[in-house]
Amino acid sequence: MDKYNFYTGKEFYAQDWLGAHVADGGTYFRTFAPAAEGIVVAGDSGEWPMHKVLDGNFWEAFAPGIGYGEHYLYRIYHNGTMQEHCDPYGFAMELRPSWRSIVCDLGYGWHDGEWMDQRRAKGTEASYGEPMNIYEMNLGSWRKKSGDQASDDPSDWYTYSELAESLPSYLRESGFNWVEFMPLAEYPFDGSWGYQPTGFFAVTSRYGTPTQLMELVDALHQAGIGVLLDFVPVHFATDAYGLANYDGTPLFEYPNEAVGVSEWGSHNFMHSRGETCSFLQSAANFWVGAYHLDGLRLDAISRIIYWQGDEARGVNGNAVDFMKTFTSGVRSLNPGAVMIAEDSTNFDGTTRPVDQGGLGFDYKWDMGWMHDTLELFQLEPAHRPGNYHKLSFSMMYFRNERYLMPLSHDEVVHGKATVLQKMHGDYEEKFPQGRTLYMYMMAHPGKKLNFMGSEIGQLREWDENREQDWFLREYPMHDSFYRYCRDLNHVYLEHPALWARDYDEDGFRWRQVDDTDRSTYAIERRGTAGTTLAGPGANAAAPLTERLLCVLNLSDQPWPAYEVDAPGACSAVELLNTDWDIYAGKTPTPASKSSASTDVAPADLTLSIKNGCLTLDMPPYSGRLFLLK
Repeated sequence: MDKYNFYTGKEFYAQDWLGAHVADGGTYFRTFAPAAEGIVVAGDSGEWPMHKVLDGNFWEAFAPGIGYGEHYLYRIYHNGTMQEHCDPYGFAMELRPSWRSIVCDLGYGWHDGEWMDQRRAKGTEASYGEPMNIYEMNLGSWRKKSGDQASDDPSDWYTYSELAESLPSYLRESGFNWVEFMPLAEYPFDGSWGYQPTGFFAVTSRYGTPTQLMELVDALHQAGIGVLLDFVPVHFATDAYGLANYDGTPLFEYPNEAVGVSEWGSHNFMHSRGETCSFLQSAANFWVGAYHLDGLRLDAISRIIYWQGDEARGVNGNAVDFMKTFTSGVRSLNPGAVMIAEDSTNFDGTTRPVDQGGLGFDYKWDMGWMHDTLELFQLEPAHRPGNYHKLSFSMMYFRNERYLMPLSHDEVVHGKATVLQKMHGDYEEKFPQGRTLYMYMMAHPGKKLNFMGSEIGQLREWDENREQDWFLREYPMHDSFYRYCRDLNHVYLEHPALWARDYDEDGFRWRQVDDTDRSTYAIERRGTAGTTLAGPGANAAAPLTERLLCVLNLSDQPWPAYEVDAPGACSAVELLNTDWDIYAGKTPTPASKSSASTDVAPADLTLSIKNGCLTLDMPPYSGRLFLLK
């Protein structure tokens, strides 16, 4: 660790010196606590007084004979008081409600060398022209050992190692080539979902040990799946044993509650302090480096950009500068790793490179697209013509940033209803609309993210104490919905027109965007020569030049003989139809569907295009996807 860099907010390896490190027949404990008047390390095997080192703001103790597995805490004395704290730089902690830190061995024999070499060689920018279909998940509520029974019993959680045996195959089968884990840094309250951490370097012990998490990431990489992690750079839990008033004073947080307390009741980090910036940057770099993660999704970036997320309060310049150092540093130290911003603001330049004045993220969540899309699908069909351009508005601003299209956990909790529940109408009406919604999502430019359970048509809001309702697969409507989502995901991965030119002007064009009375739309996507197809989930055999046409009917009326412009094409091979009966629709599925390919077009899947116009029947609430030839 470089002391100057630490104080000036430029350090990315503070954990290599601070924290607990086994060496020389014992363990060194080091912490940063400038205002402390005395500190004692209290462990399973004894107590060791710490002494000041370096410039007097750091403390150190050596515990001879102490090795991996020792539980410990810091007793920090200040102004006649004593408070026990976990180690801010500790690599592991006890299972809640216990909270002591644990001296931890991070040694692991990785088997993902080929994956990591390819990622480093390609660099981050290669991902812009690759497919990214993300499965967002909370590890404790994906599946539970007791089934769908509500439980917060640790014995009911699958471990990282156990998930390594089942999760990769499920993701591959379902057509997801990336997975995003909700926060895994240690946290005290299950209901915070990890977004109010206490151990920024510590893997949550709910699901096992650091090396078991490495085993899970390793297995995912070997299955060709990229791994993202939610990271929280804005705030931390108020629990007294954590970062709050760490050395007897507000060391990490603002001393003024007006800006020091977040809307969630947690403490806001003070990003004007170099030591705090170095802490957060080192934590992020540690997760990506030690665990071979392929990127981070940073939570609540609006609270970084503006004071407490309020544009009226103005830009928080210190925090913005921190973010620029953060993204550029983590990306340069971990070639090929991506940075994703959950940013709901209109701030200009979130995904612009730092050297061009931007924040340096690779992708930004398109929250506006999410809200507009779900609001339209919630409306009665009679009201959709008057709100028709909710679906077209996103393309008015899409070129401003590199957007990612999210239907995340935030949309299926707190009384908002699940994605499928949000669809207008009764049970029978929701499924065809849900299928059409997801086809529209895949046809829209930008990378994709869906929360677990959406692929089976979950109709119960997410609860962190219950597993997903997998029993729904026993019902034909839900099983066919999963089959549709799976097939759609694989079509997305296999066709570069849907992802290769997401952020290029010629990768997207409207073929119908003014048929308000009939609530229909048509989108053409193009993948052109020069596309990089070697990325995770890509199909190396897919053509390098292709055109896809997606036609959507969001009304409750059928439109027979509907005409769509398809200039320059002679025929259209149907890749997917939301209304096929294999998906619980009403249109008979073509007999050759199981053998359809882009090389040989079966007659029952091919429509002729005459004079540059495709004529087709559009059932109510339907979407049809074609390969143009």
